Amino acid sequence: MNPEKITILDAGMGKTLAMKGIEIPPTIWSANALLVAPGSVCEVHRENIAAGAKVITTNSYGVIRSDLAKEGIEDRYQELNELAGELAKSAVDESGVEVAIAGSLPPQNGSYRPDLVLDREVLEPIYTEQAEMLAPYVDFFLCETMSSISEALAAASAALSVGKPVFVSLTLHDERQRCLRSSEPVVEALSQLNSLKLAGILFNCCLPERISDAMSLLNSAAVDYRGGYANAFTHVPQDWLLDGNKQRDGRLTLREDISPQKYSDFVDDWLAKGANMVGGCCGTTAAHTQAIAERLCLTENS
Repeated sequence: MNPEKITILDAGMGKTLAMKGIEIPPTIWSANALLVAPGSVCEVHRENIAAGAKVITTNSYGVIRSDLAKEGIEDRYQELNELAGELAKSAVDESGVEVAIAGSLPPQNGSYRPDLVLDREVLEPIYTEQAEMLAPYVDFFLCETMSSISEALAAASAALSVGKPVFVSLTLHDERQRCLRSSEPVVEALSQLNSLKLAGILFNCCLPERISDAMSLLNSAAVDYRGGYANAFTHVPQDWLLDGNKQRDGRLTLREDISPQKYSDFVDDWLAKGANMVGGCCGTTAAHTQAIAERLCLTENS
């Protein structure tokens, strides 16, 4: 990767797997595909590479020890993390294309739940363990969907101890501009994250409009890579719990106003505000990746 050029990240994994008919249970989410359809995970990686992604992300977002324990398969934690890495590496090797692999390090106690973030002394060993399992397969770590400053600092500090470059991606509040899900200001998060030697800071797993609002703030970050990858879903309900209530969780529906082409319009805005790493999160597919790549190709050739 070259920070002087625009790097395209892949699109979302979970929704794409669901579109392929893979069950995505509320407990272990996309990690279920590692158990029942690993070939489909590799297929999603290959589709994104073919569409123009220069970074693919390991399907380890749902590989969380405490969630696996709820399904009685905690003993497969290392196996599933390693499989997520192996599948990503296999897709890259098969492609013959120069593509980097990001090792996904997810929230450990529920997405979009800053109120449930565990204490740092609890989180850091968890993140260190997962990073060490993914390390043989990845080029850098991506601490993603971080909803509070404390969560981001814990994940990033642990990942840095493993010895590979680390990116942090913050998820933004749907209603409050330039704030994390915790309502903490983005500027305060950047101030604290600047104390770490990070390779990049991004925004993800939120409305593209909120990323547009905050993107210019990343120009003050002491990193080489800045950018974002948004959801194509409607906003997250205030009573979101991620507690296995399918009726409540099912209220995240795709936005009809965000086609791959419309999504690329948002990406154009982020690039104009200083981004150099862009992609898609929940609800986006390889079609969005391709639309971004085609838009960039047209821009470069104009």
